[in-house]
Amino acid sequence: MASAIVLINVEIGQEEEAFKMLKELPEVEQVYMVYGVYDLVVKLDTDDMAKLKEVIADKIRRMPPIRSTLTMMIVEGFRKFEETEE
Repeated sequence: MASAIVLINVEIGQEEEAFKMLKELPEVEQVYMVYGVYDLVVKLDTDDMAKLKEVIADKIRRMPPIRSTLTMMIVEGFRKFEETEE
């Protein structure tokens, strides 16, 4: 598995459009609209590095509302799961 976090800047006023487009990609595990230096934060999960490269270069970076990206490849991770009350 290959995963990455992608920080995205979009054209002014195009945040919601880009958010909707990103949600449609099957490789997008999570997407967040944020305030600050970047407009969107995306977590991608793919089967391998070649597929990850394809999604970032050929799908995400070519979306019309997207102005720039910064990709951080995940090399190791930890996720804390919330316990549910029974």
